Order: sequence, then C-alpha cells, then structure tokens
Amino acid sequence: MDIIRFPGLGLEFNISRVAFRIFEIPIYWYGIIIALGFILSVILALRHSKQFGIEQDTMLDVILYSIIAGIVMARVFYVVFSWDDFKDNILGVFNTRRGGLAIYGGLIGAFLTVLIYTRIKKISFFKIVDFGIPYVPLGQAIGRWGNFVNQEAYGTHTELPWGMDGSAIHNGPVHPTFLYESLWNLVLFFILVWFRKRKKIEGEVFFLYMIFYGIGRAWIELMRTDSLMIGNLRVNFLLALLFAVVFSLLLIYRRIKLNQNFEAEKEGSSKYGQILKQMQENEEEAKAEKTNAADINLQEETDDQTKDKTDMNNPNDKENQ
Repeated sequence: MDIIRFPGLGLEFNISRVAFRIFEIPIYWYGIIIALGFILSVILALRHSKQFGIEQDTMLDVILYSIIAGIVMARVFYVVFSWDDFKDNILGVFNTRRGGLAIYGGLIGAFLTVLIYTRIKKISFFKIVDFGIPYVPLGQAIGRWGNFVNQEAYGTHTELPWGMDGSAIHNGPVHPTFLYESLWNLVLFFILVWFRKRKKIEGEVFFLYMIFYGIGRAWIELMRTDSLMIGNLRVNFLLALLFAVVFSLLLIYRRIKLNQNFEAEKEGSSKYGQILKQMQENEEEAKAEKTNAADINLQEETDDQTKDKTDMNNPNDKENQ
C-alpha cells in the first residue's frame, strides 16, 4: 500500500497501484483509469456523431486507428526523450503498464492518422476533428487520476493548503499538477462542447483545443519535476507554447479571411443588386418608349381616319372634283 497525503487539508489515502490480479498478473489502477476515460469518451462520441452528420462506423474507424497510432507514438515520444532510462533495458520500452506515455506524442500520432484516413476516404478532416476533439480533454481529465495513484506528474514544493505528499514523494508537499491539468481539461471539455455548435468555420474547435490546452500545459509544465528534457529545455513546454501561438495565429488568419470573404460577397451582392436595378429601369424605359410610340401611331391613325371622313362629307370638295 502507498500513502498519499494532503497535509494542509487533513486528508490521507492508502492506495495500492495494483487493482487486482488475474492469474497472478497484476492489473494496475493506472491502466483501468485511462481505459475508463477512453470508454466514456467513445460512448459520448458515438452517441452524438449523427447529430453532426458523421456515421458511427466512420467514427469507430477513426477512433480505432487513431488510438492505436496514438499509443504507439506516445510511447515512442516518451522513450526518445527518456532514453537514459531505457538504454540498458530495451525490453522496458514495451512495458507501458506503469506509465510512460507522452500526451503530445499521442496527439501527433492520432491526428496524423486521422488526416491520412480522411484523405483516403475523401471526407473533411476538420469536420471529423472538430466533432471529436472535445472528448480528448475529457479522457485526459479522467486519465490524469492514474498519475495520482502512481504518485507521478507532480510539481515542485509548495506551501499551499492543497499541497500533496506521499510515500513516493520526497520533497513534499508538492503541487498536485495532475489535479491542475485534470481540472483544466474538464473545463476545456465543456468549453469545446459549447463552442462546437457556434463555430464560424471548420477547424475552429480543433484550433481552440490546441490553443487552450497549450496555454494550460505550458503553465503546468513549468511546475513539474519530471518533464521530458532536451538539454535544459522542457520539451512539452516548448511544444505547448509553440502550438498555442501557431494555432492562435491560424485562428485569427482564418477569421480575417472569413470576414473578407463575407465583405466581398456583400459587396458583390450590392453590385449585382445595382445591375438588376439598372436593368429593370432600362426595361421600364424601353416599355415606356414602346407605349409612347404606340400611342403616337394610334393618334396618327385616328387623325387620318377623321380627315378622310371630313373630306367625304364636304360637298364643295365633290364639286371641285
């Protein structure tokens, strides 16, 4: 049993990393919690997919392929930037049951897979990811509690009341950064679900996730003590900041282009309306001219007929003839 304490709150938990055993094979809480987050996200995605014009079979394919690629890339990403922990134990690369998955590696692998799938199937990439992306932070919010059980992904020392201590934490109490990210992701889930029906253009929900998650992750990453490093640089901090900036610029650019297109269409509609109005005026003038010409001709014919009758009734004219 491991002990996890929150001294400032007077809380203490005795938690085993192993949930149960099957034929003496330990099944860890870490994997169970991540699986619960994944299953809940899938259920919600399948339940609402038709409302957004996406077939359940398509969504299942996307989920299946992206989760496989995501897990593989998450592990590869983690191993690459933690190579010193694996260079003397190659078989340890394949042991993911005790943790060791990098979220940004998983996201990159999953999104590349979805991009390839949508290209092959000739469907909109942004339509798929805009619908599915809100469920990613939901799964993350739940999955982060696996870090709580493992006593990992925590931060630096803190004197705040919710500081966390435990049998595997040697400089406690520390920032429970797993909790910070879990709460941040939960809020992000509700924001994205709300925004999904109010977006102006395809891709904005996906962009918003990359921006908000990047901002939160960059802030949280600065507090963590187990960051993946390149020299003295925190890998996930750099990626989070980079994605937040890049996708903010893309979102602004696409909004500007949308407004420009709207103004162009509005101007085009105005010019078209002016042309129609001019055409109508020309037609009315032409009709008026024809009417006037017909009236003149009719008047001339009437005058001629009147003259002829007058001549026939004049006896002096007959004698002169």
